[in-house]
Amino acid sequence: MMMSIHWLWASLALAALGYFLQDLFLMKKRRGLPPGPKGLPVIGSLHLLGKNPHQDLAKLAKKHGPIMYMRFGYVPAIIVSSPEAAEKFLKTYDQVFAGRPYHEASWYIAYEQRNLTFGQYGPYWRNMRKLCILQLLSSHKINSFWPMRRQEVGTLVKSLKQAASDGAAVDLSALISSLGANMSCLMIFGQKYMDKDFDNRGFGEVIQEALHVGSTPNIGDYFPLLGVLDLQGLTRRFKALAKVFHDFFDKIIDDHLECKEQKQTKDFVDIMMEIIQSGTSAFEFDRRHVKAVLFDMLVASMGTSVTAVEWAILELLRHPAAMRKLQKELEEKVGLERIVEESDLEGLEYLDMVVKESMRLHPVGPLMLPHESIQDCTVDDFHIQKKSRIIINIYAIGRDPNVWPDPEAFIPERFKDSDIDLRGQDFRLIPFGSGRRICPGLQLGLTVVRFVLAQLVHCFSWELADNIQPTDLDMSEAFGLVNSRAKHLKVVPIYRLHK
Repeated sequence: MMMSIHWLWASLALAALGYFLQDLFLMKKRRGLPPGPKGLPVIGSLHLLGKNPHQDLAKLAKKHGPIMYMRFGYVPAIIVSSPEAAEKFLKTYDQVFAGRPYHEASWYIAYEQRNLTFGQYGPYWRNMRKLCILQLLSSHKINSFWPMRRQEVGTLVKSLKQAASDGAAVDLSALISSLGANMSCLMIFGQKYMDKDFDNRGFGEVIQEALHVGSTPNIGDYFPLLGVLDLQGLTRRFKALAKVFHDFFDKIIDDHLECKEQKQTKDFVDIMMEIIQSGTSAFEFDRRHVKAVLFDMLVASMGTSVTAVEWAILELLRHPAAMRKLQKELEEKVGLERIVEESDLEGLEYLDMVVKESMRLHPVGPLMLPHESIQDCTVDDFHIQKKSRIIINIYAIGRDPNVWPDPEAFIPERFKDSDIDLRGQDFRLIPFGSGRRICPGLQLGLTVVRFVLAQLVHCFSWELADNIQPTDLDMSEAFGLVNSRAKHLKVVPIYRLHK
């Protein structure tokens, strides 16, 4: 035991010495890099990040500029904080910065980063993305699931209508989360699963933990020599989470293989298993790849859309005039005799403005998943070295005063007669990213967010529980790969429709 402790301290001392010498070497290479805050020996700029890194980085960018150099441990990082700079990294030099860094959480949970979100850029990733877009996320496939979305949202409305009749307060955050889990399971797995079928903690809690630990600064990602020691205990948590997901996905796949029933609408697992069994894939595609993609689908569909809906509802509650304006549009376009249908969405202009404004202020991924440069590059006369981590601060871009007048205010009307879109072509508003790494589920996500939000606003008026005033709503964030609200939203629904 004593010998093991001595070896531990010896290893730490050698690692510290190695990092110190590397520090001296890096200082000599500093010329030509973008401006940025001066880091400390060994840890670099990690000490400058608090519980909300996107806000800390936005403040630093105001001082050092929209293209800023920082070092996290021994990982060089470029922080991008303006639309013009984002366009250069995500469009002009898109292919150079299309890589993904090593990410220990995804390495364990997503089968050595075989998923789309953290998969390494190359032929496999391009083929996998193409397959997912054509087979799983095409407009035709998304539209085929609209009866299911209608039924699940209708079930939620029925539950809230009963609460309204009873004058009862509800945990809207939990209800929206449950709705997201049900819709995700039906689209991906073909049926709903109870929380206990997944894990004792349930879908929501486990996925929130995965998003949290996945965004936690990990010594192993920034100090590779120290990663094996697991000083934070994160590796143990990654392995435990991986077992939960992998056991569940194995059960799902086995159930699909045993099922002989002919389905009218095939779910995502059906489609991927058919590809494996047909042997027609032009690249390696086996059970590991299926589970890695299922992980992406489940986490993305459950985590992002429901979070976006909650932020939008929160802003509408804080701004009653905007809520009334959206309800008036819904009354005029839909009427009070029926619920909203997905076919109504395209004609709801103010709804579109509300969604854009909410995503501007509260992007669900405030720091885009990090890109990595696959070769040396020069951007605006700055030298960007190979293996640099590129962090696009969507939060800062959405609050850039050079682009957005009164950037901290919730003003949906700013998008009236505006050509600003959020599908990745206009770098003033990129909540789904842009370029090669843009979110492939953009269309599905937008459909779910707009449909659920429209339904909640059209069918109900809302009063805050516990005598809380709209101006007193707590808007604090729980930072993660998906940036959710720190506290659950409790409200009293008031039914508005005539039926």
